Amino acid sequence: MEPMQLKDFVRTLDPASLPRVLRVCSGVYFQSSIYEISGNECCLSTGDLIKVTQICLQKVICESLRMGETMELTPNFKGHFSPLTCSQSYGNLEELIAATKQSSKPLPVFFISSYSISIKNNVVPEDQPLLLEAVEMHLGTCCARCVLSAGAKQVTLHLPLSQKGLFWIWEPGVPRTLLQAVQEPALRDLPVTCPTLPWSSLILKPQYEIQAIMQMRRTIVKIPSTLEVDVEDVTASSQHIHFIQPLLLSEVLARQGPFPVPMEILEVPDGPRIFLSPWVDSLQQGQRLWIYGQASPRWRVLASSKGRKVPRHFMISGAYQGKLRRRPREFPTAYDLLSAFQPGQPLRVVAMRDYDGEEEENPEFTSLAVGDRLEVVGSSQACGTQGRDTDVLVCQRLSDQAEEEECEEDQGRILLPVYFPGSFVEEMNDGRRYILEDLIAQFSLPCEVKVVAKDTSHPDDPLTSFLGLRLEEKITEPFLVVSLDSEPGMCFEIPPRWLDLTVVEAEGQPSQPAGPPPIATVEEMTEAFYYKLRKLSACDDQPPPPRPPKRQGTTGQNRPNSREGTIESSQVLGLEQQPLLPEPKTKTLPEFSKDSSNVYSRFPAHKGHMRTKPNMWDPVLNKVPGTEEDARTFLTAHQSPGSSTVTSPSPCHQNHLTTF
Repeated sequence: MEPMQLKDFVRTLDPASLPRVLRVCSGVYFQSSIYEISGNECCLSTGDLIKVTQICLQKVICESLRMGETMELTPNFKGHFSPLTCSQSYGNLEELIAATKQSSKPLPVFFISSYSISIKNNVVPEDQPLLLEAVEMHLGTCCARCVLSAGAKQVTLHLPLSQKGLFWIWEPGVPRTLLQAVQEPALRDLPVTCPTLPWSSLILKPQYEIQAIMQMRRTIVKIPSTLEVDVEDVTASSQHIHFIQPLLLSEVLARQGPFPVPMEILEVPDGPRIFLSPWVDSLQQGQRLWIYGQASPRWRVLASSKGRKVPRHFMISGAYQGKLRRRPREFPTAYDLLSAFQPGQPLRVVAMRDYDGEEEENPEFTSLAVGDRLEVVGSSQACGTQGRDTDVLVCQRLSDQAEEEECEEDQGRILLPVYFPGSFVEEMNDGRRYILEDLIAQFSLPCEVKVVAKDTSHPDDPLTSFLGLRLEEKITEPFLVVSLDSEPGMCFEIPPRWLDLTVVEAEGQPSQPAGPPPIATVEEMTEAFYYKLRKLSACDDQPPPPRPPKRQGTTGQNRPNSREGTIESSQVLGLEQQPLLPEPKTKTLPEFSKDSSNVYSRFPAHKGHMRTKPNMWDPVLNKVPGTEEDARTFLTAHQSPGSSTVTSPSPCHQNHLTTF
């Protein structure tokens, strides 16, 4: 096949003959920085091979033969098209009749005019078909006898052969839709007419989108047929060519087989590590591996080690067969107790912190002491601060003779606010050993466990070395079971969602293993990846624990449980009269009210000041200034009427004044 333009090749292409392999004979390149425009391939190099798999009609350009104007039509255009027999136009009827004599189609023939024709009282509109029956003399003039069909009525017209205009031979037939008109080979590049368009004759120029496969392209390549490139059909000589199409692990997972399949790694995605296992370092370009299919079961458990300063994080497969024993859980708040409570499953704890009960604001809340044994009953609501309902945890206080006191359950019932920041430890007596699947089915997470027997299929099980594990979350995510061709002794599981390798089917058949080797059911995660998983929407979103209600500001005496050293001066003084002297510039001690003797010691003593308690009955000391000079001024202002001398303060007063 000789090279031809891409648009011409597509016009002549039979969709039933796909796929076709093309070689690019003259490439095209649109600016070095632009490789794709609007998702379409716009750069092809000379020598590239393209395997065309599908062509799709995008739009049709209609071009008027008379006016040279263009118009775009969508593939769903509703108009119908009729072909014109000849692409040549004629300037008068004499030329048209001469052309019919030289062709194989004798009279009568149909023709149309691009202009309207006026004759006597009749007007023939443009694009109206006329039947040319014969040539005869009419009123001494050589005329063409034509028949105009106007509905059920036919009108005979005699047009002189010298009638000028723009005439086209028209072949009546079954009207075609737009898709039929562009796909019919006999109408290719021939003028057609459409009654719903403003032009009498036009050319249809379809534009296609080519979907093809190219070497080392992961996705389907889309090429516009208007790309100025020459191609050659080499389908017959390229049967031996195998187009390599890269895949992502997620795409391999979506294909669902057949497995096992050999693959070769083309690219490893950039980003931080997600696992700390040695096989992660082996995932490099050129490494061959076997994919055995989707791992079963699909669920995993996120776990963290306990008993160390820096916890380690693991992802445990649902197929883990190690033996686990439950350990008492720790609950830092009453809200955690309520979250872990499940109806029908007894939950007993021991209090590790005292609780006053807030009798003044919430008399319904009961006090709690260290060592109290409780059994969680459920949740309820109580009238809390400011008359608002507060969520509470309902518990039953237990004693050593709980069995004998079942009749007095109401007397041992206590209420705790869910925001209570207490500390509880689960009371349990369970010496059974569970596998992970049974443990998850019977108990809710989080759960404290101790691995007492390792998984025999995983010789390097690291979970047995920890004093305890906290099973945090259960996630469901598809994994692929993979083994390295260079190290076939152990399988591991890759999550395509977080480690989506680019692979390609390996050329040649590497040595296929006899069966899938044992799977590593425990993977240690990096800390960053662990917290990323905890934030994923796949994990159950838990609401934050409730905040304690805001307390009202105290206007009278302080609450018994108020903090030391936070007393406002206005609360201590309680004075309403204005001071007689202006505020001194130097910092002074706060004034004391009549009953402030028990509060004085709460203020720290300043350097050089005595801690001696002043005589609170002395009216002078009740308003004592900060310096001796200020004191004399104060005494002068308060001397008795008629006195002209200033009375010196007593030694006791002097001692106090100099002290302050």
